[in-house]
Amino acid sequence: MSGQRTTFFIARRYFVSQRNTERKHGAFRSFYDTLSSLIALLFTCFTFSPQKIQKALRKVTDNFAHQNFIRILTNISMIGVGTFTAAMVIVLSVFNGLEDLTKSLYNTYNPELKISAVMGKSFSRDSVHLEKIKTIPQVQAITEVIEDNALVRYKDQQIVVNVKGVSDNFLEQYRLDSMIIMGDARIKEQEHSRAVVGQGVYYQLSINLGDKLVPLNLWYPKRDMKTRLNPEKDFNRMPILPAGVFSIDQQYDMNNIIVPIDFTEKLLKYENRRTSLEVKIQPQANLAQVQQMIKDILGDTFEVKNREEQQATILRAVKIERLFLFIAFFFILVVASFNVFFSLAMLAIEKKKDIAIFTAMGANRKFIKEIFLIEGSIIAFTGAAVGLFIGFLVCYIQQELGIVSLGITSSIVDAYPVKINPWDFVFSALAIVVITLGASYIPARNASKSAAIQHI
Repeated sequence: MSGQRTTFFIARRYFVSQRNTERKHGAFRSFYDTLSSLIALLFTCFTFSPQKIQKALRKVTDNFAHQNFIRILTNISMIGVGTFTAAMVIVLSVFNGLEDLTKSLYNTYNPELKISAVMGKSFSRDSVHLEKIKTIPQVQAITEVIEDNALVRYKDQQIVVNVKGVSDNFLEQYRLDSMIIMGDARIKEQEHSRAVVGQGVYYQLSINLGDKLVPLNLWYPKRDMKTRLNPEKDFNRMPILPAGVFSIDQQYDMNNIIVPIDFTEKLLKYENRRTSLEVKIQPQANLAQVQQMIKDILGDTFEVKNREEQQATILRAVKIERLFLFIAFFFILVVASFNVFFSLAMLAIEKKKDIAIFTAMGANRKFIKEIFLIEGSIIAFTGAAVGLFIGFLVCYIQQELGIVSLGITSSIVDAYPVKINPWDFVFSALAIVVITLGASYIPARNASKSAAIQHI
């Protein structure tokens, strides 16, 4: 029995070493011969006669014919796995960048914490325990807000906009001063109210900031509207001069105007009521902790939302798109794994004689199956590693240098936004390895069953 075992291990060492030697030298030799033949072909195309060209073409054809077709198919499978891995990582990183870009855009005009009533559109200023919230050490500023839709007229133009009245400390809450493209961000000038309008509103109404004689006229329906002969009497009207134009987001710029809160109090007749409170916290403070502290003070009649919760619908849509994209790539990888399947299946057919020799020497089916599973593992891990490296390199270069441009002159960013997330690499690698190993199992099982002595 020991003699048979010794013979088996000697033979296995022989076949494995022979295969490794063939893999090391055969691939390089065939690659070198093919490359040399292609160079010779290009050289003869420009210097020699048609007979020389035919001879060079014949040499290239012979080199390809003598190459190991199984090895070529295995390399193609490995390249395919690496390509799809890199593509998955790159596309997921682009979606991460788009998600971050969306957050940064909305963070420009969305507060860190927003307090609003659960029921109704407004609430009494005295009901929110404003003084208690101000006593929280992590709270830096609280901006009172009154906002609602109103009709704005300028000369012969009119549109419906969202009028947002804010308290005087609103610049502590927003980075609006960095988004001003014309004029300035002041909403008070010598006790006179001024308006800062979005770029879309500016263009729709054809506003002239230099004309101090023609103001914007804001119209808001009275609460006690009655049927009158002159319907204009059912509206509160107040004029205000524009002071600046901001540009944040196209959709936001199209229908937003920022004015002082006392202006909206008079226009909307809100008096001591507010539609929301916007809270800014200290830079080192824990946002979730401060949010919970404010919830404990206000109770269940108010809701306190952070920035992500304020834009939950948009961010959820981005995440759903990203999830479906991952699922689509997963199924594409399943289709691509057929290359691995056919590669190992043809390898099993080609190596029937070797498998029979191993079986005659004492190798069981489990051992034969492990050989082909290891071959599939080599394809999976090598392709995944190369794909992850290429994907990381492409994403890093795009993230740092921005080589691939959006090609839109009016866009907020010049290049495609990219953000590298380590979890994308982990899940992509796991998906690749699982799919490839799954595709390797059936050829490995069939190879273990084909171990017959008659193949020797």
